[in-house]
Amino acid sequence: AKLYLDYNEKNYVLADIKFVYDNIEINPLDNQPHSELLSRETIKEAKLINMFVKSGFMLDQKNNRLILADEEKIYKFLTNDINSYMKNFEILATDNFREKEVKGTTSVNLGVRIENNLLDVDLSNLEFNADELQAIMEGYKLKKKYYRLKNGSFVVLEDNETIKFIDSITKDIDIDYSKIKNNTLKLPMYRALYLEKILEQNQFIKATKDDKYKDLVENIDIKEINAEMQMPKNLNANLREYQKIGVKWLETLDYYGLGGILADDMGLGKTVQILAVICQYLESEKNAKPTLIVCPSSLCLNWQNEAEKFTKNVSSIVIHGSLEERQKQIKSIPKFNIVITSYELLKRDIEEYKKYDYEFRYLIADEAQYIKNNNTQNAKAIKYVTAKTRFALTGTPIENALSELWSIFDFIMPGYLFNYRKFKELYETPIVKENDAQAMEKLKQLIEPFVLRRIKKEVLKELPDKTITVLTSQMVDEQQDIYLSYLAQAKKDAFAEIKENGIEKSQIKILALLTRLRQICCHPSLFIENYKGESGKLNQCIEIVKDAIQSGHKILLFSGYATMFEIIEKELKKENIEYLKLTGQTKVSDRIDLVNEFNNNPDKKLFLISLKAGGTGLNLIGADMVIHYDPWWNLSAENQATDRTYRIGQKKNVQVYKLITKNSIEEKIYELQKRKETLIDSMLSVNQTFISKLSKEDIMNLFE
Repeated sequence: AKLYLDYNEKNYVLADIKFVYDNIEINPLDNQPHSELLSRETIKEAKLINMFVKSGFMLDQKNNRLILADEEKIYKFLTNDINSYMKNFEILATDNFREKEVKGTTSVNLGVRIENNLLDVDLSNLEFNADELQAIMEGYKLKKKYYRLKNGSFVVLEDNETIKFIDSITKDIDIDYSKIKNNTLKLPMYRALYLEKILEQNQFIKATKDDKYKDLVENIDIKEINAEMQMPKNLNANLREYQKIGVKWLETLDYYGLGGILADDMGLGKTVQILAVICQYLESEKNAKPTLIVCPSSLCLNWQNEAEKFTKNVSSIVIHGSLEERQKQIKSIPKFNIVITSYELLKRDIEEYKKYDYEFRYLIADEAQYIKNNNTQNAKAIKYVTAKTRFALTGTPIENALSELWSIFDFIMPGYLFNYRKFKELYETPIVKENDAQAMEKLKQLIEPFVLRRIKKEVLKELPDKTITVLTSQMVDEQQDIYLSYLAQAKKDAFAEIKENGIEKSQIKILALLTRLRQICCHPSLFIENYKGESGKLNQCIEIVKDAIQSGHKILLFSGYATMFEIIEKELKKENIEYLKLTGQTKVSDRIDLVNEFNNNPDKKLFLISLKAGGTGLNLIGADMVIHYDPWWNLSAENQATDRTYRIGQKKNVQVYKLITKNSIEEKIYELQKRKETLIDSMLSVNQTFISKLSKEDIMNLFE
């Protein structure tokens, strides 16, 4: 039995059958008489012809041949039935038939290069024309078994590793395959790392990679710096090794037009790493664009202070004040290198930014958990701002839900983690509800190159034993009005008192006046009974405590005013934060129990301690963070309090935060502490003694 196969112009299969007896070929489909002397095997012939009936062939009476027109039956014939025919027939196929094969998975050769900030994947070596990729991928997504090419060939879609690969690298991003030119698929740059991981997992794919692509995938996961890193000249700081790695990592992302999340533990210097990147850019670019830093309102001044401290010849502005003042400041943005605003003000001022159509060089979201909810005005406003590169800073990229991570990624690289609906379907629901390890691993692969997280114990050798950070806060408007009003009167009273009684006899009166100013900085309700407003410092303090607890720290919070704790406690209860408290009213017998509970109970993260009651005699090595809510006259009193945790037996590094109110008596006290450190260290915690050591000029300067 012989079978001749061909396609017609409609790509239907044509089958001619010949049964051969000696030298005689018989077409069983024609009705021509054959020699009566010929003994034919009619049963065998009938079985063979029945095979064609089962495969769906129809009789073409005009040409006495069989024809198979149904596409699905053609595919089944070529992929399955053909094996039976090969056992029963000698098959002869035309060149036209042989050319139109069924294409499955074979070794694939791809070209990968970076061009114009896009990832170019060269598909010219595929076994089909890339022009038909759109239809092929649509068929694959509809779970079809095959796709028939225009030339009549079939592409197997089931278990086709080539098609799976293309689907993986383009999954859930807006790719129009129909617009592929020169057999080149263009992908966003942020797909490079994901592409590389897929290439590593698919050995049948051989990729030719250009140098730029190779550099990207090698450098973006940087773990160490081989060569000595050249620090920018306008950076006024000595970076530790892990900070240099952070800077290099940020610059690598920036070079390739990618965003990232610097998620170092609090106190590891995220701010200075960003400032180093900005300085590097300013040195290399003559017509530099400004950087916009968005942070909680309590950190705006701190950013400016850090910029002034760690950079040279870098101009900065904090957007603040009335609407009219902010409008003027926003208009002047091009004059500055660094622009700092709060999430609260950005959402109020976003229309003003739109007016000037600013494009920033860097857009920094500090404490990026403030944009963890994508539906808030905070998130919407900052995502509207245009910038070449976006970075997020946060010690807690995920506080409660995976959607928070998605929202931050939606800020740094929109589309990278797909739209939220797709992210939820692919990752959040499987991971959270089904504990899907595979989905978790895949998400980790996606985000890992773009998140740099170091915790203190990992970089222990890089850290000093004790890190002291001064954080400044701005008074809220009502608080500032009270302060300025009281300041004017206090200055007048102090001057009159000294003039009448002399400086030595005026110390108690002056101390009382200064104490009132200090209390207003902490919270006006410390002595103003009906004050219903807020305190800028209290807002900042609660933010720090929340972030620190979220990061697993244990905190000692000191204040010189025991009554301040009553105000702090109300805020802690609103946030459901547990705490312990020790003041002068605490029984001596209870002190040791409180200390033991704090040191040994992992659920007790916060200890409120009045400076006088807790300054000495306590061993609180369970803590690794100290917050001084208000500066004390005597620096040694503060240091003694800090040393409750920073002492023999402490195995963790200690982070100390001093909270200082901007443009206030507290700044003056801090300046005095620095200027007269030797004097202060020699003093006991007797306020009058300290005051008596100050000159008239020093005292009057406190009222400025």
